[in-house]
Amino acid sequence: MYDPLGLYGQSDRSHQPLRASWDPTAPAEGRDRGRPERSVKKQSALGRFVSTYGWRAYALPVLFVVTVLVVVDAVRGSDPSVAAATAPGLGHLSPRAANSGIIGAPPGDGHFPTDLPTGALPDGGPFVESGTGSWHVVPGGTAQVGTGTDTVFRYTVEIEDGVDTTAFGGDQSVAKLVDSTLANPKSWTQDQKFAFRRVDQGDTEFRISLTSRKTSREACGFEIPIDSSCYNADLGRVVLSEVRWVRGAIAFEGDIGSYRQYQINHEVGHAIGYHQHQPCETDGGLAPVMMQQTFGIKNNDIAALEPGGAVPMDGKRCRFNPWPYPRG
Repeated sequence: MYDPLGLYGQSDRSHQPLRASWDPTAPAEGRDRGRPERSVKKQSALGRFVSTYGWRAYALPVLFVVTVLVVVDAVRGSDPSVAAATAPGLGHLSPRAANSGIIGAPPGDGHFPTDLPTGALPDGGPFVESGTGSWHVVPGGTAQVGTGTDTVFRYTVEIEDGVDTTAFGGDQSVAKLVDSTLANPKSWTQDQKFAFRRVDQGDTEFRISLTSRKTSREACGFEIPIDSSCYNADLGRVVLSEVRWVRGAIAFEGDIGSYRQYQINHEVGHAIGYHQHQPCETDGGLAPVMMQQTFGIKNNDIAALEPGGAVPMDGKRCRFNPWPYPRG
């Protein structure tokens, strides 16, 4: 067949895949990249770089800057001094000798109206109204977590007799949540002064005790219509209200798992020396773990329970936060 253009002697290249090289300076196969010389103004080094690499010339510096920012943020987030500086305030650390009586009791004098909305109990699972007033130790222990340059706190986890933990995983489940909370880098061990180790016998600094409603109210000093936890230094017990463990708190505005972590960290905070409650510091920010988040994450709600107390009626509202060092 007459073929004036010589097409039938060539392979059909229209269906071959397109190929592109990352290196824009490499010569294409079978193509002479030589160009006739012509008189042009000599480009600067930057101009040659931009014309050679095109969009890559702009993308590479941006990628470098993003990488540096990510690395800096990672370093800042892992630096305990930076995390401590950016965390909500914890208040003053009291000396060990000051540990006596009931610490972290509900605000005010305990005389509140029975229909008080602040601190109301959510709907939820069943809880024990009254236990026996005695506790049993959950078997098991842990290795030390934290540096403990000042104190290694030995603790037990105990369940009041008469409290049935089956509905939330059993006694060991309670102990595991306590252990994992205190071992979390966002908890108290970010401060190198502190360390924790769970034991099931021998001397302890305190006993973390899941406690029925009636016994909690007795141990925390008030016969009040608001269920609360506390640290009773005279008993050596971190009293965790089982009612709150099961139901949480409406005012907390968080999930039940976060509330239980808050419950542990807040009351253990009292036990290690943070006796004073804290207000919401930054409107819209995270609440200090030593704020009474069971009763509210708004300063006005807590101030209404204790007019003239440590929390001002200033309209600030925080977000729930279970951790002493939330950037840990």
